Amino acid sequence: MATIQKFMERKIINNYEEFEAFLGKEIGVSDYITITQEQINKFADATLDYQWIHTDPERAAKESPFKSTIAHGYLTLSMLTYLWFNVVDIRNVKMVVNYGIENLRFQQPVLVNDRIRATVSLNDIKNLRGVTKVQVKIIVDIEGQKKPAYESLVNFLYHFE
Repeated sequence: MATIQKFMERKIINNYEEFEAFLGKEIGVSDYITITQEQINKFADATLDYQWIHTDPERAAKESPFKSTIAHGYLTLSMLTYLWFNVVDIRNVKMVVNYGIENLRFQQPVLVNDRIRATVSLNDIKNLRGVTKVQVKIIVDIEGQKKPAYESLVNFLYHFE
């Protein structure tokens, strides 16, 4: 039921003009998602990054300044698409392209079992001969923390039908 309810809360965008209406405004805030040790371990397997601060809970509890394992920064970054599509439902699209990330700055580590979410606003929009280029500002915060995990400007290309 919660998934259906969240789906109903996502902003529906059907075309360039509906996207443009959000220029300079907040589009929405995603649900929180918990980053688990299992996710961290699978990410380590996928990327071959087995640094102990990510994958060894016992050692991290003793030696890490965080007293816990932490998620790979790139694991939390890879959640951007999921978080973005938790905020919007973009329809009438033939194709979408992840076009790039600008001004990415990791500000605080995400510890195992932390919950993160994204606040998204439309920073820029352009019509490139029928292709919609959007730049969204995404701030990923950690539940209960003042500083965000990171923020960035993310570019997408939407080919509307």
